[in-house]
Amino acid sequence: MSHLFHCYASAAFGMEGLVSRELKNNGLHDVEAENGFVLFSASGEELFLANMKLHFSDRLFIILTAGECKSFEDLFQLVSSVRWTDYFSPDNFIDISCKCTRSRLMSQRDCQSITKKAIIENVKKATGQKTFPESGSALSVHVSVRNDLVRILLNTSGEALSRRGYRTWNGEAPLRETLAAALVELSGWRPGQPLHDPCCGTGTILIEAALQSGRIAPGINRQFAMENYKCFRFLCFSSLRASLKAMESRECISGISGSDLDPEALELAKRHIAQAGLGSNAIHLEHLPLQELNLETENGVFICNPPYGERLSDQAGCRKLYHDLFLLKKRHPSWKLCAISSDPAFERSFGKKADRKRRLYNGRLECVYYIYN
Repeated sequence: MSHLFHCYASAAFGMEGLVSRELKNNGLHDVEAENGFVLFSASGEELFLANMKLHFSDRLFIILTAGECKSFEDLFQLVSSVRWTDYFSPDNFIDISCKCTRSRLMSQRDCQSITKKAIIENVKKATGQKTFPESGSALSVHVSVRNDLVRILLNTSGEALSRRGYRTWNGEAPLRETLAAALVELSGWRPGQPLHDPCCGTGTILIEAALQSGRIAPGINRQFAMENYKCFRFLCFSSLRASLKAMESRECISGISGSDLDPEALELAKRHIAQAGLGSNAIHLEHLPLQELNLETENGVFICNPPYGERLSDQAGCRKLYHDLFLLKKRHPSWKLCAISSDPAFERSFGKKADRKRRLYNGRLECVYYIYN
């Protein structure tokens, strides 16, 4: 077996289990879920494939080193213990990010500065390099400080994995692509079964369902930071991309549809569907108010992200909409209905307690995913 890297997949709270299961299903090693992240091991090839294939994780990192740090000197020594010449190219731009939680070291700016200084001193000592033009690609290093445990991480993803590349406008209530994929997975829907989003907006939930149905890797059309790293120059990235392309089953995408009252949102949904590389017939869209929706198919799943009514002036309208969802479910008794909301009055407005509930976060907003069988 080729060299395995000790890795770290970041995950939104409530989605660690999904990330863990997906890593295991993709054959990754030593998978262990924690709060906010999942640890695993992977070869360079497996790590690149995971960046393209994972639906639910935010970013994938390599853990370069880890240890307890109670002072900035401890941090300097920890960073210096890494053999940076294995990763650093002479013209790399050193990009340091940091997050500090419940630790003695709580100044992100100081942690970033000390980490960068330690990397430069390490490379100077090992190579004799005296100038660092930082004119090339970024070496993206993340410093995670939590309960005095510091992990020095190499960001292999670059931009968040939610940035699939198909969405050019987020709409008024943006739903991160990774969360949309989670809503599809947690609904219990399976490819081939009818799926309809009655508040589809710009189409994110529908596109994520289509990607899963067609076995299309969500990151197949974007670039990743690891493609510019010295330690992965031996990988044939184009060959790995081609191997995933060969596994696609676009002909299996069927029964996915959506509707919305906003014609501009629907036009953007059509554009996003095209930018996702899906055919014009892959997803059916209709300009229709939720109250008039009647579908002839049976045993499907409604999945939606209705407005939350965070402003008091919007609450009455949103809560009427929640009851309209109840009436939609009543008109389609064989269908399951799943809706995410941050409104604590959702069930009361809907008119029935959910059969199952799951706490999730839409960005920083704590939400509940309501599932009605």
